[in-house]
Amino acid sequence: MPVWSPRSTSYPLSEEQLKGLLNRYDTNGDGKLSKNELKAAFRSLGLHFSGWRAGKALRHADANGDGYVSEDEMKELVKYAMKWGFTIN
Repeated sequence: MPVWSPRSTSYPLSEEQLKGLLNRYDTNGDGKLSKNELKAAFRSLGLHFSGWRAGKALRHADANGDGYVSEDEMKELVKYAMKWGFTIN
């Protein structure tokens, strides 16, 4: 048994890292994120209730009401989602 074992260290995601991660879930490549794409992204980050959170995030960030988060609306989405304190191990 080791006398000392390193603990895992978590680092908070930056806004740019979170934006990059969210953009990877634009599965159809249309430059916008749907509720289902947001749900998949949030699930990959380990969030519980990812569907509910995706709906809330979409309602918060979707300024033009088209049901998607466009590149122009992404900054507001990232700012909203940063409140949840995402980290990388």
